[in-house]
Amino acid sequence: MKQKKYNLDYSIITILFLLFLISLAAIYSGSGQYAQSQPYYFVIRQAIWYIFGILIMLAVIFFDYELLKKQAFKLYAIGVILLMGVHFFGVFRNGSQRWLNLGVFEIQPSEFMKIFLIIYLAVLLERHGNRKLSLKMSIQLTIKVIAATFIPFIFIFMQPDLGSALIILAIAFTMIIVSSISIKVILPILFTMVAFIAGLVFLYAYYIDVFTRLFQSHQMDRIYGWLDPAQYASDYGYQLQQAIMGIGSGQLSGAGFNQGMQIQNGNVPEAHTDFIFTVIGEEYGFIGASILILLYFLLLYRITKVAYETDNLFGVYLCVGIIGILAFQVFQNIAMTIGLMPITGITLPFISYGGSSLVTNLLMIGLVISIQIRSSNDYLFRKKAISE
Repeated sequence: MKQKKYNLDYSIITILFLLFLISLAAIYSGSGQYAQSQPYYFVIRQAIWYIFGILIMLAVIFFDYELLKKQAFKLYAIGVILLMGVHFFGVFRNGSQRWLNLGVFEIQPSEFMKIFLIIYLAVLLERHGNRKLSLKMSIQLTIKVIAATFIPFIFIFMQPDLGSALIILAIAFTMIIVSSISIKVILPILFTMVAFIAGLVFLYAYYIDVFTRLFQSHQMDRIYGWLDPAQYASDYGYQLQQAIMGIGSGQLSGAGFNQGMQIQNGNVPEAHTDFIFTVIGEEYGFIGASILILLYFLLLYRITKVAYETDNLFGVYLCVGIIGILAFQVFQNIAMTIGLMPITGITLPFISYGGSSLVTNLLMIGLVISIQIRSSNDYLFRKKAISE
C-alpha cells in the first residue's frame, strides 16, 4: 500500500492572503492623488499582477527546484544580459534608467536578477558542502561569490538604483554568513563594511567636497533630505517630512480607511509605491503597522523553519537568500519612511504597487514552498513512495 502525505505549509498561504488584502486597501488609499478619475486603476492592476504572480508561484511549487542547479549559470547570464539591455535600451524615468519596454508592459530586470543571483550563489556554496573550509578554500570561494555579485551590482548601481544595488550586496553577505566559509574570512569582510561606512561619515563631517564627488547630485539631495528633513522641508526633505507627519498623526489606531489627511491631500509623493508604509501608519496607526510587521516576522519565521527542516543544502541556501532579500527590503523600506535610513527606491514586499517586484517575491515564495513539500518529511513529490 502506497502512502502519500501532502505537508503544505498553509500558514505561508494565509500570510500571503492577508498581505494581499492589505496591499489592495493601501494602494486604493495611496493612489487617489494619481487616479482621481479612475479610483480603482492601480488596485485592478495590482490584483492582476497578484493573479499572474500566484500562477507563476503555483508553477514553481510543482517544479522540482533541484533542476535549477543545471540552469543556474544560464539564468544568471540571462539576468546580466537583461541588465546590459537596460543600460543600452532601457526606459529613462524619474532620473533613472531601470526598465525594459516589452511593448505590452515594462519589466525591471534588477528584480529578477535578485532571484537569479540567489540561485547561482546557492549552487556555488552548495558544492563545498556544510563543513567549515580551510582558509585557502574560503578565500577562493569568497572571491567567486564576490565576482558573481560584483557584475550585477555595477550594472544596477549605474542605472542608478542604489536600493536594488544594496539588496544585491545583502543577498551575498547573508548567504556568506551561513555558508561553510571560515569565520577568518567573514570577519574581515564585516570589518571592511563597517570601516567603509565609518569612512563615509568621516568624509561627510570633515571633507564634504570629497564626499559629494562619490555621489550623483540627486543622491546627494536625498542624503541632505534624510539627515535634516526639517531644514529641507520645501525640497529635498519634503517627502520624508510629510511621511513622518502622516505616520505620527496616525497615533494608536489611525485615521481610518481612506481618511488620512496627508495621504488624501496628496502631500506624500509615491504613497502607493515606495512610501506605502505611510498609508498604513496614518490610516491604521500603531496597531495596523504592528500587525503588518508581525505578518512579515511570521513569514520570515516560516521560511526559516523550512530551511531548518530540509535535508537539502541547496534548498537551505535558497531559503537563506530569500530570507536575506525579504528582511532587508522590509527593514530598509520601513526605516526610510520613518527617517532611520536614507531614501531609496526599495518597495515594501507584497504591499507596494509594482509588477516586477511583486512577481519576483511570489516566485521566491513558490521556491520556498517547493522546498518545503519536497523535504525529508514529505512523500508526495518523492520519486519512490514508501510502502507499508
